[in-house]
Amino acid sequence: MAFRRGLATLHLLSFLLGFLSSFGEGDLSLNYYLESCPRAEDIVKEEVAKLYHKHGNTAVSWVRNLFHDCMVKSCDASLLLKTTNSIISEQTSQRSFGMRNFKYITTIKDALERECPNTVSCADIVALSAREGVLWLGGPYIPMKTGRRDSKESHVEMVEDSIPDHNDSISLVLSRFQSVGIDTEGTVSLLGAHSVGRVHCVNIAGRLYPTIDPTIDPAYGEYLRGRCPTPNPDSREVLYSRNDRETPMVIDNMYYKNLLKNRGLLLVDQQLTSDATTSPFVELMAANNSYFHERFASALLLLSENNPLTIDQGEIRKDCRFVNAD
Repeated sequence: MAFRRGLATLHLLSFLLGFLSSFGEGDLSLNYYLESCPRAEDIVKEEVAKLYHKHGNTAVSWVRNLFHDCMVKSCDASLLLKTTNSIISEQTSQRSFGMRNFKYITTIKDALERECPNTVSCADIVALSAREGVLWLGGPYIPMKTGRRDSKESHVEMVEDSIPDHNDSISLVLSRFQSVGIDTEGTVSLLGAHSVGRVHCVNIAGRLYPTIDPTIDPAYGEYLRGRCPTPNPDSREVLYSRNDRETPMVIDNMYYKNLLKNRGLLLVDQQLTSDATTSPFVELMAANNSYFHERFASALLLLSENNPLTIDQGEIRKDCRFVNAD
């Protein structure tokens, strides 16, 4: 009898140890660096604040970095890798057109390396800087978990099949987001990030020439032609229009209010109002900014946790631009 009780106890302990192992140190968690680098999140916060006060547009870059990194296979900082003899950077893809301010990731990484060498991953910097960027843009606080590790390879061959283009159909856009676990409501909320920043004329000229897209409010179309006066804009020149003229640097529901007035800047934006599956969410978010913020925070958090490398996968890069030397 004692033997059986002992055997049963052993089986129970084995089960519990196996169960608890799924919640080990390597998994994403809140305050992952509490012991290994207690000031890690404060340092990211401080550096982002300094950079924002010098270059306000960096806040938009932080948010876009997370989107472009996490939509492509994994939230693993593969986006940050530069082209070398063995790697072709994801930044070379046409989908990365207009992305900038990667050098400021290096600024944050350097500050963290001074405090805690070889400890904080570049992938976590992407996530935490996005969290802070959203706050500086007037958006909601998002409790980002940490514990990601960095990829040793680029996924450049997957970029165009992972990140929607500005003129893709809504059905394709929805399917891309669904592939990473984000539903229709979440997709509509994430497109609300287009309430900040600007779009190069290259990406909107097709809606303005030779004639203005009939789904664009005529007065708004004429305004856009003033911003983009040629059907063949030079991609090397700074020719752009703000996504939102009223609150151009605030993540808010003005984006959805503009869509209901036929003032969507990109084709993918305006299509949200004509698709039966997405239009109800546009109306809800246009009517309630708090509802939009809640859905946006939930969807961005979900995206930030897409297939991360953890525990003994990947590495902690010393320089976010290059894999570590063996």
